[in-house]
Amino acid sequence: MGKTIRRALAFGVVGSVLAACVATFGAGISLADGRDPIVESKKLFASTATANGSNILSSRVDGRELTMLVFSASMNKGITVRVQRPKDASVPRPVLYLLNGAGGGEDRATWWRNTDVGNFLATKDVNVVMPVGGAWAYYTDWQHDDPALGRNKWRTFLLDELPPLVDAALGTNGVNAIAANSMTATAVLQLAQAKPGFYQSVAGYSGCAQISDPIGKQFTKLVVETYGGGDVRNMYGPDDDPAWVANDPVVHAEKLRGTRLYISDASGLPGPHDHIDDPNMMNPTPVGLANQLVLGGIIEAAVSWCTRNLESRLTALNIPATFDHQPTGTHSWGYWQDAFYRSWPTLASGLGLPE
Repeated sequence: MGKTIRRALAFGVVGSVLAACVATFGAGISLADGRDPIVESKKLFASTATANGSNILSSRVDGRELTMLVFSASMNKGITVRVQRPKDASVPRPVLYLLNGAGGGEDRATWWRNTDVGNFLATKDVNVVMPVGGAWAYYTDWQHDDPALGRNKWRTFLLDELPPLVDAALGTNGVNAIAANSMTATAVLQLAQAKPGFYQSVAGYSGCAQISDPIGKQFTKLVVETYGGGDVRNMYGPDDDPAWVANDPVVHAEKLRGTRLYISDASGLPGPHDHIDDPNMMNPTPVGLANQLVLGGIIEAAVSWCTRNLESRLTALNIPATFDHQPTGTHSWGYWQDAFYRSWPTLASGLGLPE
């Protein structure tokens, strides 16, 4: 029996014991004076395991910030999940799943590090849930384990394993939205299509939705292979594998009907955030700026082409969506921060929150 499995079983026993505490500290039960029961107890009480054996292995509470280690049975490993509790957690609140970009939050490219979105969301009555992991893997279910990127069953984790644990442990109201940038802006559309109605709102910033045409495949290979060192054949198979079409959000746009959609992009031309003094720059040096202008410009121009194709498809199907095409801007965090704020009314509407 592997070390990870032994650990999961051990914590699973503990989880079963702690489940009795959920009646007091989970499932939407609040303290009489309106305080957050999780924050007050300084401990997140684990819920029971999911049907496939996924469970919360451990947790740490630091004010309104929680860190959970969640065992994913499908990937046979623990996944770190960051949580920010609602401003008022005395009653059940919705969940915003906020996914990081291509690095999966394993690197410095995260919403919390490169934007002030966390501070903004701290003023809202929403649980913000951010998984850490899945770098270069498109947050999808891969056909095969990859020598470089390992086992990736992120669609299973994000749709079937994590949500029931989050809902039980945090006492949510069962209403969900999801937002993501860059690589994962493709994934949020795929996730919404895989389970229609699960997310009330979806926001994607600078993603390339179409993946099954030659240009879309090259974009996907750039992320997975050039940057990540993986092999896309382990994800969706060779170029003629039907899995490429089966996972193309543009081809299956009909499955987005009924979901509130916000999709943004920029032209790739230099804009207001493309200077060394910009607070959102990851690498505020001449080299970093040159990279943002040249590579970030090229990537964003390609993203813009993809996004307009998605818009055409949704328009043809008469599916409402908000498309935000900016006249300037590169593939970088300053523009994603701006886009998040512009998308908040769409997200808030789905979450049942005021703007």
